Amino acid sequence: MTALGTDGFGRSDTREALRDFFEVDASHVVWSALSALSRRDEVDGDLLVKARDSLGIDPARPDPMLR
Repeated sequence: MTALGTDGFGRSDTREALRDFFEVDASHVVWSALSALSRRDEVDGDLLVKARDSLGIDPARPDPMLR
């Protein structure tokens, strides 16, 4: 299951920053979809790496629940 919403928690000054913090902004939604397709062998691993870099996804970034 992938959550696609936020409800505040006073974490960020803007909605955009909050969505980024909880990794539910447009880039992370695209990344989640591509990752799911990759797990089903429907997206090539090279494309996944290119997309990650293009979207600015940091694979070493801690999970939002742990920050």
